[in-house]
Amino acid sequence: MLVRERDVFQADYPQASIEIRTGTSREALSALFAATCDVAVITRELTPEERTAATEGGLELEGFRFARDALVFIVNAANPVQNVAVPQLREIYEGGIRNWSQLAGGPLPVRPVIQGMESDVTAFFGEQVMAGEAIRVAVAIDSSDAAVVARVRRERGALGFVSLASAGEGTATLAVAPLRGLPYVRPDAQTVHAGTYPLSRSYSLYFRVGGSRLAKGLNTFVTSLDGQRIVQEAGLVPTSVPVRFVRRSPMIPSH
Repeated sequence: MLVRERDVFQADYPQASIEIRTGTSREALSALFAATCDVAVITRELTPEERTAATEGGLELEGFRFARDALVFIVNAANPVQNVAVPQLREIYEGGIRNWSQLAGGPLPVRPVIQGMESDVTAFFGEQVMAGEAIRVAVAIDSSDAAVVARVRRERGALGFVSLASAGEGTATLAVAPLRGLPYVRPDAQTVHAGTYPLSRSYSLYFRVGGSRLAKGLNTFVTSLDGQRIVQEAGLVPTSVPVRFVRRSPMIPSH
């Protein structure tokens, strides 16, 4: 998505030159604080420690949310389990739930999968699902959404998490409830936009006040109608333009 945003922006403004460096949100903010980059794109809110560091360092930042995403849990397409609560997810990764039969599934061992511990998506999982507690079971570790999807598609007992844009590629998506007894919510553009899906997260763009004019120009483009269209095409949910959702009635034939 960011490469596409950059390419379209530079096509409109040929004098602009933008280099994209990949890394975690923490690394992006560290570079912004150290003035070794002009824009930081992060997939979470600023932590209290980061806000304090900016204040103590006399660094004034501007931040704009430009997309919504979600932590989506996927299972093999042959797995009959459809719903799960966040405490049950925590139990799986803590070792309390080891078989899908404990979740009304078949008698099959649960095979938890995570992405690398340094990744933003796993950091979000650690905060929102594990509540800071350690993973206490053996897990498979993959390097990307695509690798997690491939493993879950291949292994019947696998359980993994990916971003909203990667869900549904030959796997089944679980509806999630924040607590047992509360309604299960399936992740889609509408529930993520509304924040009713309990594991939603935001993408934000930060730059220094008084910093590069190019950074401000890029922000203006990303949050514009054209920039938000690229967000939508990437499978994320736009946040800075009005969005209308249309659901097809099951009574209306598709053709």
